[in-house]
Amino acid sequence: MVKVRTRFAPSPTGFAHVGNIRTALFSFLVARHTGGEFILRLEDTDKNREVVGADDYILDAVKNLGIVYDEGPDIGGPFAPYRQSERLDVYKKWADKLVATGRAYADPYTPEQVKSFRVEATRNKHAFLYRNHRPDNPPAWDGTRPLRFKSDPKNYAWHDEVMGDLHAGEEAIDDFIIIKSDGYPTYNFAHIVDDAEMEITHVIRGQEFVSSMPNYLNLYEALEISRPIFATMPHILNETGNKKLGKRDDAKDVMEYFKEGFLQEAMVNFIASMGWNDGTEQEIFSVDELVAKFSLDRVGRSGARFDEKRLIWMNGQWIKRLNLDDLYERAQDFWGTSGREASDDEKKKVLAIIQDRLKVLADLPALSEYLFERPQPNWTMVDSNKQLVKLNRDEQIKLLETTAAKLEMTDWTEEKIQISLNELLEQTGQKPPVLFGLIRFALTWAIFSPGLPETMALLGREETLARLKIATAG
Repeated sequence: MVKVRTRFAPSPTGFAHVGNIRTALFSFLVARHTGGEFILRLEDTDKNREVVGADDYILDAVKNLGIVYDEGPDIGGPFAPYRQSERLDVYKKWADKLVATGRAYADPYTPEQVKSFRVEATRNKHAFLYRNHRPDNPPAWDGTRPLRFKSDPKNYAWHDEVMGDLHAGEEAIDDFIIIKSDGYPTYNFAHIVDDAEMEITHVIRGQEFVSSMPNYLNLYEALEISRPIFATMPHILNETGNKKLGKRDDAKDVMEYFKEGFLQEAMVNFIASMGWNDGTEQEIFSVDELVAKFSLDRVGRSGARFDEKRLIWMNGQWIKRLNLDDLYERAQDFWGTSGREASDDEKKKVLAIIQDRLKVLADLPALSEYLFERPQPNWTMVDSNKQLVKLNRDEQIKLLETTAAKLEMTDWTEEKIQISLNELLEQTGQKPPVLFGLIRFALTWAIFSPGLPETMALLGREETLARLKIATAG
């Protein structure tokens, strides 16, 4: 059997967005599931759109997601180089083959002339096809003019591993540029040549390329190249699911998610779930599980909605799965001012009680600063609480004084603190959301905090009573 070889071939024209990364991940999973090889190639032939440093940035994004490639621009491989800008002699060789067989010609027209052809087609209510203006005696190709593929229009049918059986008529085929006047190849030509030279067996890419498939198939035939297996990924849709996710929908660079404290495992899990499932109710998958279960026939044909709330939930699930030492290491860059100054032991104790409530690591300061440094009272938080606003300030302070008196007589363990809190409910006749909510504010002045027994145990008796005293001062 032929070894499966997949590739991810981004253009260094900007940040690594979710759509690109999903293509990389699915290509990686197909290769690993079959024991094949995954290649990373940079398609950097559009020099006008290239962004300085974007190539390294894309490589970093892939590596941060744990997507390991077997061949690439920074590690080499048997088909190097893996940057298209360093493969111009390869494209020249294949272009010369087309010229020699009469399947490519130098474009003799100026941009203005081509524009006039388009205007004429629009005026006559016809679709513009360059091949209708194909020159009878084109000049010899000397590299100063664009080189166009001489198409052979025909009907095509092909199979897509995701989209199923597709077809298109000859009207979808035209003469397109394969080498630009600057000597660089176009994507339409270069990717087919590179895939053939690098022995790529599966071409996995976005839905936007479906309309170009008839032209690609025509070129495969002209170059006498066997078709690879095609798999088209449906669009990733915005939060409302009514259009393709774009920058206007606040689509973010994948690296931004890491800066906000999303875990590698959660990002991979989430991206894999956009458009793919294993047919079960399982939602949390490790990379090993994804590799074992992934198959293209489980990728849906319809667009997958980008749901950031689900990503946040999934990240929280992965944080819960970390052992304390691992969480401590990953949290290093996310502590607040007081947290950074605390000892390793103090930080680990804090992480132990907030881990279950931590959704993203960037929330660490909000969930922990009050445990390292005494916060200032903020009674507006109490006054905006639907339960506590039913009590006036004197009633609130009386409850806190009663709490302090009870806790002064309590043995300082989580178990004994919980018992005292339960007895306070009976003593005061209050419901847990009222009494415990008020105590929580008095101790933390935070929107979210761990359970009261854990918080009090970590703060210690002296600090707990001191904070209650400050709160009762109004």
